[in-house]
Amino acid sequence: MNQVKVLFVCMGNICRSPSAEGVFRKMVEDQQLSSFIEIDSAGTHAYHVGEAPDSRAQATAKSRDIDLSMLRGRRFVPDDFNEFDYVLAMDEANFRDMQSQDPGESKARLSLFLDFATRHNETEVPDPYYGGNQGFERVFTMIEDAAEGLLKHIRRHHNL
Repeated sequence: MNQVKVLFVCMGNICRSPSAEGVFRKMVEDQQLSSFIEIDSAGTHAYHVGEAPDSRAQATAKSRDIDLSMLRGRRFVPDDFNEFDYVLAMDEANFRDMQSQDPGESKARLSLFLDFATRHNETEVPDPYYGGNQGFERVFTMIEDAAEGLLKHIRRHHNL
């Protein structure tokens, strides 16, 4: 069976997308599906390539028993459309940025991550970078909601 490959994308790959990667990875591990689902994250801009996630994101994750310390920022590349099954944007701006790079005929399903949320009506995960710790808490709650919906979708559509 081929692995289902999921890529989370925000602008800098130090707040939202690594948080989503960590939350989703923990859910996948908790359901013993790690050998079936590959998870990564990236940013549409190269501002933080090679850097660890924001310390506030790491602290919020740690409070939820999730370790982001091993993650490093990388830039989204058009080839990711051929590598991943799901390319999930945190907001409309990054969605449009990636959409403009889509070579077409790719296997990836490009969508907004919050399309999978069931308890939030928002369409975008707000960038908590310029705010305080409460912004990171809010973002994690949104991410957890969408991650649960995404995992249910993948289990249903990929027979896991």
